[in-house]
Amino acid sequence: MKLTFSFVFLHILMISLWASAFPVIQIGLESFSPQHLAFVRLSIASVVLLVIAIAKRMRLPDIKDIPLLLALGFLGFTVYHTALNIGEKTVSAGIASLLVSTTPIFSAFLAIFFFHEAFGKRKWIGSAVSFAGIALLTFSKENFVHSVNGILLILLAALAESIYMVCQKNLLKKYGFLSFVTYSIWGAAISMLVFLPGLEIELAHISVRSAISVIYLGLFPTVIPYMILAYLTSRIGSAEAAISLYLTPALSFFLAWLLLKDIPSAASIVGSIITLSGVLLTHSKRRVAVVKKPRFTIQR
Repeated sequence: MKLTFSFVFLHILMISLWASAFPVIQIGLESFSPQHLAFVRLSIASVVLLVIAIAKRMRLPDIKDIPLLLALGFLGFTVYHTALNIGEKTVSAGIASLLVSTTPIFSAFLAIFFFHEAFGKRKWIGSAVSFAGIALLTFSKENFVHSVNGILLILLAALAESIYMVCQKNLLKKYGFLSFVTYSIWGAAISMLVFLPGLEIELAHISVRSAISVIYLGLFPTVIPYMILAYLTSRIGSAEAAISLYLTPALSFFLAWLLLKDIPSAASIVGSIITLSGVLLTHSKRRVAVVKKPRFTIQR
């Protein structure tokens, strides 16, 4: 499909919003615990989506689908955001965005068990390369214990997100992208009510900087990119719509430097390049050339 200014703009906006979330999370963590930051972020997003649902007269989910919607919301948003937030207490924003980009690798592994999909040589090599990069990132940190704990938590977040993506197929087809994401976020916000106690204490001492960050997280990276992705997917397909998201880590590194003065070490840069190369190799598709048999025709 021919690229237009609107398509390019939407891709840039989607990448920018998702990339910005990683350094902004660290700003929010200055006043919030990881659990409370995730709860407030999802609560704000839930209110926004409620307004959209009322305006669009969104249908309610069937009762039989509610348990699965709650389970997927728990994995894709509750576990993902909580584990990511805890991980970012000890892992830089740029590295965190890079680790999350390994989600396609976990999705590929899960697809083997759920859908019995083939896992070719290219994917095995890409996976090995990615995890070699992650190992380099882990051992390049001076505080090994903190770094390995944070990295494992962010990889857990990526795994939870991959389960959410792999298992959403039928519900996504039934309800559509916007409705499915809305129900998932609502389910996640409900499951996070367990973290409500103690939130009032943090709200009473919240800094302006952290308040702006959590409002931004709830209004923008949690809602708008999903809408853009839904639109692009409906127009150009999921593979083409998502391919540009591999630029997210690069932009996150830049924004982390701009907002947090976080300068990555040489070992972190090398490890990042290795990891991202493995992800790209794992997620790439080999193009098979089709040779057509010549037909005997009379040339005029």
